[in-house]
Amino acid sequence: MDINLRSACVIGGSGFIGSHIVHLLAARGVRARVPTRYRESAKELIVLPTVEVVEADIHAPNALGQLVAGMDVVINLVGILHERGVPGGFQRVHADLPGKIVEACRSEGVGRLVHMSALHADVNGASAYLRSKGEGEKRVKEAGESIAWTIFRPSVVFGSGDSFLSMFAKVLRFAPVLALASPQARFQPVWVEDVARAFVECILNDATHGQSYDLCGPKVYTLRELVAYVGAITGHRRPIVGLSDRVSYLQAMLMEWLPGPLMTRDNYYSMKKDSVCGCPFPAALGFQPTPVEAVAPRYLGDQDPRSRYNDFRLRARR
Repeated sequence: MDINLRSACVIGGSGFIGSHIVHLLAARGVRARVPTRYRESAKELIVLPTVEVVEADIHAPNALGQLVAGMDVVINLVGILHERGVPGGFQRVHADLPGKIVEACRSEGVGRLVHMSALHADVNGASAYLRSKGEGEKRVKEAGESIAWTIFRPSVVFGSGDSFLSMFAKVLRFAPVLALASPQARFQPVWVEDVARAFVECILNDATHGQSYDLCGPKVYTLRELVAYVGAITGHRRPIVGLSDRVSYLQAMLMEWLPGPLMTRDNYYSMKKDSVCGCPFPAALGFQPTPVEAVAPRYLGDQDPRSRYNDFRLRARR
């Protein structure tokens, strides 16, 4: 399929991973359309010369068709980690939305779709999150040959502004002791810039059409090892008390009632399956992933400008 990369609709482009993808597209002179419910949430993208930020409700009837019209490629990154307060949120966001995006691409003649899933996504998965992600993959694959699709399934993604290592850094700043659920759960973190590059590099690569790729970093860690590492590089080493399986479940159940929960029972079920790739980094992408140790000190340590700014605001209570 002959596809030129002049324009892209990045659904979820104002999020953590999406903003990195949009910056890469803009650096290549690609016109990027970024729908968002609140334009203010994408203010860092508005200043980019080739980026069009559009206020839109992507779930509204006919909205997707208008958004993808005239685009060379559609990138779907929309996802949620918790569905508290959003009944049926996983199904609506991870399964139904990809199906609607496929239909919008068909109706508007968009021939290329790149979709964000999750490692171990499976319609029979251990958690509602993984099951809904598996259903979303199924909807994309049902596009058949009418759309050249590619699916990426990353492990946990790290980088400046993440909700993983950065979250532990914040907790360790104040907690004298950390009670850690599922301490032996294994992860293979992948850098956000590598994920963004994978999305952009694959668009014009015919070898990636109709393929699903797991994305992981070069090294496997237990959750305890990652938390201890964060403590070491931030200067906030704390005793870590690993919780048993049963107590981990109870902690997750209690945390569900907190505003913006750090963990839910569904997250607990997801961690029963190690977030580890059983394969090398995709050779078709033409590069190798970056280790945590090469990046994390720059944004979790004092030398990162954003970290220093946030620390100043915290100390000033602003």
